Amino acid sequence: MARIVVALGGNALGQSPEEQLRAVQKAASAIVDLAEAGNDLIIAHGNGPQVGMIKLGMDSGHKHEAKVPYAALKECGAMSQGYIGYHLQQAIQNEYAQRNINRPVATVVTQVEVDKNDPAFQNPTKPVGNFYTKEEAEQMQAKGLTFIEDAGRGYRQVVPSPMPKRIVELDVIRQLSASGILVIAVGGGGVPVVRENGKYVGIDAVIDKDNSSAKLADELNADQLIILTAVEKVAINFNKPNQQDLSEMTVKQAEQYIKEGQFAKGSMLPKVQACLDFVHKKAGREAIITSLFTAKEAIQGLNGTRIK
Repeated sequence: MARIVVALGGNALGQSPEEQLRAVQKAASAIVDLAEAGNDLIIAHGNGPQVGMIKLGMDSGHKHEAKVPYAALKECGAMSQGYIGYHLQQAIQNEYAQRNINRPVATVVTQVEVDKNDPAFQNPTKPVGNFYTKEEAEQMQAKGLTFIEDAGRGYRQVVPSPMPKRIVELDVIRQLSASGILVIAVGGGGVPVVRENGKYVGIDAVIDKDNSSAKLADELNADQLIILTAVEKVAINFNKPNQQDLSEMTVKQAEQYIKEGQFAKGSMLPKVQACLDFVHKKAGREAIITSLFTAKEAIQGLNGTRIK
């Protein structure tokens, strides 16, 4: 039985609760296909659209209603883990029931420790939340937040994107998985925390979910990391007449393609880099990048891009 960490993209889960309910039904079918084949699965997921929706709603409420408290990104990230986890685990439970499979599913709201000296904290670049006037932004900057002017549309908070250092709930995830429970964890990359005076403290940041998924897969000593995206295979010369879809990449080939700038920074590059980080750590591992709907075929070697 293979232990596999499967990372779902947040964009694949829709832009609203209604869209997400429909999307998770499709995701659940693909996930249970993998589980039914005898694999030990741990599910990770993104939360970009979902945490954005929550943050905008909380910011708008705070802006227009004095009784609504300000909700920091770290709290919104935790809310998104519960919201997405609820929909995912319910859909997986329903799919199990249809197939007469008796297996529990659980979501772990996951904290991920980062290094407060990570260079990312010196250069916050990730815009989050609502637009504010200059005066409103200045008032909020007094609370320690960072704002930038955004293309004449107002001021938005920006946060850093540090690398994951440690999965805080790792032992819980490991014990649940060892008990036969399908676990959903590190949602949205996890809620970023730092250590201060021996205690965990939440911090406003965004951890890339592919990096956290690779970290989780490494620390669980998984056999495979599967990153699900919008395309069936990784391509070089993407969207050009000489585009070439890749069924397999060695580590050396992938590193060369990165040097050539073959992968877009905000899209395929972090996925390939996360896969490399995972397979580098131990011999015999492999990572797969493919779409949600070809995941089963990819594990069988019939689709997707394998990195090993």
